Formats: sequence, C-alpha cells, structure tokens
Amino acid sequence: MRKNTTTVLATLAAAVPALAQQEKPNVIVIVADDLGWGDVSAYGNTTIHTPNIDRLATEGVCLSDGHAASATSTPSRYALFTGMYPWKNEQAKILPGDAPLLISPQQFTMPRMFQQAGYATAAVGKWHLGMGIGKIDWNSHIAPGAREIGFDYSCIIAATVDRVPTVYVENGDVVGRDANDPIYVNYDTPFPGEPTALTNPELVKMQWSHGHQNTVVNGIPRIGYMKGGERARWKDDEMAQYFLDRSCWFIDSVSRLNEPFFLYYGLHQPHVPRTADPRFAGSTQLGPRGDVVVEADWCVGQIIKKLEESHLLDNTLIVFTSDNGPVLDDGYEDGSRDTRFMHDPNGSLRGGKYSLFDAGTRVPFFVYWKGHTRHVNSPVLVSQQDLLASFGQLINQPVPDSLDSKDMLDTFLGQRMKHRDDLVVEASGRLAYRWRQYALVPPYRGPETNETGNELGVVSDWALYDLLADPTQHTDLARQKPALLRRLKRQFLQQVSGYYNPDREQETLK
Repeated sequence: MRKNTTTVLATLAAAVPALAQQEKPNVIVIVADDLGWGDVSAYGNTTIHTPNIDRLATEGVCLSDGHAASATSTPSRYALFTGMYPWKNEQAKILPGDAPLLISPQQFTMPRMFQQAGYATAAVGKWHLGMGIGKIDWNSHIAPGAREIGFDYSCIIAATVDRVPTVYVENGDVVGRDANDPIYVNYDTPFPGEPTALTNPELVKMQWSHGHQNTVVNGIPRIGYMKGGERARWKDDEMAQYFLDRSCWFIDSVSRLNEPFFLYYGLHQPHVPRTADPRFAGSTQLGPRGDVVVEADWCVGQIIKKLEESHLLDNTLIVFTSDNGPVLDDGYEDGSRDTRFMHDPNGSLRGGKYSLFDAGTRVPFFVYWKGHTRHVNSPVLVSQQDLLASFGQLINQPVPDSLDSKDMLDTFLGQRMKHRDDLVVEASGRLAYRWRQYALVPPYRGPETNETGNELGVVSDWALYDLLADPTQHTDLARQKPALLRRLKRQFLQQVSGYYNPDREQETLK
C-alpha cells in the first residue's frame, strides 16, 4: 500500500459524520468507455458473453432506451456529474490530456451532493474532464481536480488511454513521479530528439490508422507529445487490474469505517488502444475489442464479488452504463473492422460514437439493488443526466431547480414506467431531439462520416424517425407526418434557442 494510504483513510473518516451510516444505500456508478448497445448479451447479443453485466440486467432494471447525454466522452461525463446538458457549456467537448478542469469547483455536482448527505466519495478510472487551470505542471500537486468537485479520493487518468500523459493521478499527484525525470506534455509541438511514430516507426507494435502518430509508449503511438516520467508510465495491459484494485481498496476502507459510500468507477474498455490482460487475450474470436469487453465484464463481476464478500451487496445500488456508443476503428489497426460481419456493437441501431443517430447515445443501461429492484425490461426514455436528481431523491438531498436532470428514481428502480418528457442529445456540439419513440434529426452541413467510418447523423433536411417501428432509422417520416414534424421542430427549437446552428462543423479527430 502506498505511503499516503493512512492520510486517505483519515480523510475518508473525517469526511463522514458519525451517524447511522447504513440508513442510506451505497451507490456505485460504473461507466464503460465506448461500449455499444449491442456489445452486452443482456440485449440479445450472442457473440460476446457478458454474464456479470447481464446479472445486473436480469436481476435489476434493464433499460432498453437509456441514453448518454452525448455521443462523445467528455460532454457525456460532464452531464452525468452536473445534471446539465453539455451543449450549454461551449467547453464541454472532447478534451486533450492537458486541459483545465471543465467543471467549476463552485458548480453543483453529484459527488458533492453525496458528500453533503454524509457519504465518502471516490472517483476511480477514466476521467476526461480536465484538471488544473491550464499549463499543468505534472511534477507537482495538480489542482483543482476531482477533490474540488466533491470526490474525497480519486485515482484517475487525465483523459483517454490513447492520449498523453500516460500516468495515473492519485489525489492530484502523479503516481510514481520522479523529480530527477520530470514529465512534460505538449499537444502542439514534439519535443526535440524524442521519438514519435513517424520518426521512429520501429518502436511501434500497434499500428495506427489515423490520428495516433505522436509519442510512443509501450509500443503504442498516442495522441500528443510526452517527455520524461519513465517510472510513472502505466502498463496498458495492467490497467484493468490496477483500477479494480483501487476500487476494491476504497470499498474495503469505507466498509471498515462503517461509512456509506459513492463510487464512480470509470472503466477504460473498450476504448482504444485495446490491450487486454494476458488472462483475457484471445478469449473471443473478435480480436482485441472483444477481449477487452470480456475483461470489462470480469471487472464488474469482481466488484459484485467484493460487495458480496463484504456483506454490502444488499445495501448497494449499482448502475452500469457507457459514456457513448461504439466505434470499431478509432485510430488503430487492431482488426476490429474485420469483425463487423461477425458482431454488431450497435445492436442494429444506426450511427455509433460521434453520431446523432440513435447508436451515438443509446447505450447499455442497467440498475440493480438487491432486494429493492425487481427485474423489469423497461422501454422508457431516460438519460444518464437524470441520475443526479434521482439520487437526490434516493438520499433525501435537494437539487437546484435549474438543472436539466429529472427525478426518475421510480423508473430506475423499476417501480414505474415513467418516460422522460423529451431529450436533446449531442454529438460534437451538434444536436438532435427525442420525444417518446420519435427521433428528430436537424439538418447539418458537412461529410456524412468521419475517419472512423461511423455515420455522423448529417442529413440535408429535417428527418423524422419512429424508433419503435424502425429502430434502424432508415425510414424518414418527415413527409408522411408533417403535423408531427412541425410540432417536434417547434419543441426542439424552443429548447435549444441560441444553440442550434446548422453550420456547426464536426470536431476534428486528433
């Protein structure tokens, strides 16, 4: 155990006042990275078996129309933690690894709400919400960060696995940093004499397909340039175990203190680069992407096992979901495109990551609380950003009326079939609209696909789809239902007044 463990335990103990701690349930939110609606067997996929994730679905509430707020990572997580539509914040877009903290320390957040209710809080895993105030010095304490928005403990990566810096940051400090080998990061200019995928291709073990041609770490070329910090750099195939261990350590720590806890557990799978632990490499016929999905499922199973062994499962509400839809080729030639005829991560939905079509934001979404949720296959429209207000109801905490989050607790617990009234979804600043079973996609200009091959949801005129009758979104009803089209356009434009721009360009992948 690292030297700051005692300090962290003391902090956790001080964070929670002495009260009847277990009157309120523990809460764990597990967010996978780029996992598609069709990637889990709970929805009928037969090519990848995910028994542990399926358990949450088959013993809890299986939401078949549950959405992330965005088709990309940073804005999706922003909405989860703040309960606000990400398109209302111009900075809520895919962030580089050296971006400043996106969420204001003065902002109302999910973890801070749990703190106010007497919970110990932790963030472990994928972060991608920025840290610091700009021009980060990775060789000293970094703030503001997770602690300043409500997490007592954090062990995270700054951005994505394919971006520098390739280091873990625990409670604002790089793990294993060495004053004699300082870390430098730059997203614009390479460091003189430092090898990249272009200058030293012989170092590359995983070939890049687009955008990933900068600093090489562990034989994998990344986005951005990094120098130094050799001892602090992570080993990609050990990351799943590392974050699982930190999550289990936190659960053990707070259970010994008899404290209720809130844990955000950000899985890095199946985001690129896909590097499964050797225990899972080759476990599917779908290459690295299939293997890391199986690895992620195992991680979920280990969390459930830890709760069972600690006699905490009966009093822990677990949410499992994904930050956005799937993508096969997101920058590396790992063979994933070749598997598309064997396995459809979209589950027949149209689009995927980066897209305004349904597979961009419709994601796996399950809620399980042993003894409290009954198994329900729920077709109702819900959003991840509704978790904040719903958790507020669960733990009897007020939330600001100004939030876009809606209290859907009865729906999440399977006690009602209450739809969200409507939902604005986002992809790279572009917006689309959901109302009941209908999807309205506004016109935008630009290419219909990006480098990944995913459709972006670019249509030349207003398009209307009935997802109940046509889940693949290939029948445009705009001409057949003009009255409904006018109504949904009016509702959409009223909500997004000042934000919808048909000239909005797709973000450049880099």
